[in-house]
Amino acid sequence: MSYTRAYAAQEPSRAAIDAAPGWQLLEFGAPWCPHCSAAQAPVKDWLAARDISHLKIEDGKGRPLGRSLQVRLWPTLVLLHDGREVARVVRPRADADLAALVAATGTT
Repeated sequence: MSYTRAYAAQEPSRAAIDAAPGWQLLEFGAPWCPHCSAAQAPVKDWLAARDISHLKIEDGKGRPLGRSLQVRLWPTLVLLHDGREVARVVRPRADADLAALVAATGTT
């Protein structure tokens, strides 16, 4: 699985996220958010060379998954491995902003 254009129709539960095996990139934001739109090209490019599940989650007040992961700004990218957070990037605009994800996965 790779880059996902659309936000998930339904937010997964925290238990489902925690139990998911392998690599996952959760992207919290909103379709109308200009910061989220600006982040799409670097996120898409980064995911193109990797076998990482990508899930876009529309975040907002009262959304439990974002609150459980302490998401405060959009977009926030949370990289998980076997349900555990290994890296986080907030408001990326360029490929270089994804350095924490590169370091966590050990890829270039």
